[in-house]
Amino acid sequence: MSNQYETVFIMTPVLSEEQMMDTVTKFKKILTDNGYEIVFENNWGLRKLAYPIQKKNTGFYYLIEFKSEGDLINKVETEFRRDERIMRFLTVKLDKHAIAYNEKKRKNAALKKEEEKVA
Repeated sequence: MSNQYETVFIMTPVLSEEQMMDTVTKFKKILTDNGYEIVFENNWGLRKLAYPIQKKNTGFYYLIEFKSEGDLINKVETEFRRDERIMRFLTVKLDKHAIAYNEKKRKNAALKKEEEKVA
């Protein structure tokens, strides 16, 4: 039985846009190579941190929602810890209510985009 997870990770702000996307690509490849199914991803961009991390006040935020067996989570989290470009990460297992909420949120965002195109 596979579960659905959501990981948000914060990359150091000293990266260029290209280096940031290389980092994201690396972690997406780790996920897919280990049999994870990526459901959704969202680049939140450069944001101010609530408190300084490694003497930095901003960071690149990225969200990936995926399906996987629970025992594979440790493998990807170990990779996050090893990569010096990652300042923080958090992986959360989603229950059925969170999954439904995320799907509804995405559908509403897509409808809003369509309405903006028409207007």
